[in-house]
Amino acid sequence: MSNRIVWVTGASSGIGLATATYLAEQGYTVVLSGRDEGKLKDAVASLTARGFKADGVPVDVTDASAVKRAVETIVSKFGRVDALVANAGANVGARAWGEISVEDFDSLYLLNVNGVFYCVNAVLPYMRKQRSGQVVALSSWAGVTISAKPGPAYTSAKHAVVALTESLNAAEYQNGIRACAVCPGEVATAAMSKRKTPPSQEALARMLKPEDIARTVGFVLDAPEHVTLNRIIMSPTWNGAYGAPAL
Repeated sequence: MSNRIVWVTGASSGIGLATATYLAEQGYTVVLSGRDEGKLKDAVASLTARGFKADGVPVDVTDASAVKRAVETIVSKFGRVDALVANAGANVGARAWGEISVEDFDSLYLLNVNGVFYCVNAVLPYMRKQRSGQVVALSSWAGVTISAKPGPAYTSAKHAVVALTESLNAAEYQNGIRACAVCPGEVATAAMSKRKTPPSQEALARMLKPEDIARTVGFVLDAPEHVTLNRIIMSPTWNGAYGAPAL
């Protein structure tokens, strides 16, 4: 896999870092991106210290021009980009109807929807030229179901990510480009601390782990060229959406 270049956004921590680490362990050359240059530098150093092929390109995915420059940097250095893992995303604590602010609603869409579009749009010309490429977009359980808990902004944005991903398959299959929306339920990351009522340690232990998502992304990228995994939905066994009591 060492000749395959995979770009992972939101890769300084959490699911993104776990994914970049797993892919590096499998032999991919990984390019990590994030907004925090210090954390990004540390993340890349943690991989290169283990002998993996890794590089870092700082970028704010909500800035379309910056995203375009980041992709140009990657292609200039490595000659191609074989896969994009569009992982960067977030929610806010005050997320319910009646409490989420207009500013937070707009910023969540900018990050969770526009950010995915900007990244895909930037790599697409190169993938078309190569006549091959893969996109894995991190959506959510909230992107395929509807409930009050995630809030209207996050829920509708993650549904949009699923639609963006499928529209890419519909438009670009003839160019050998494939896309998959990975839709996990609750994942035990630092973002859980931003909830109005953070989950207990017992609850976190029941959730999916970033490494679970990383292995799933690896499974998607390993699929033969004639196979498209359009959408993967995964959840903790102890799933609150199924009525599992809070811990």
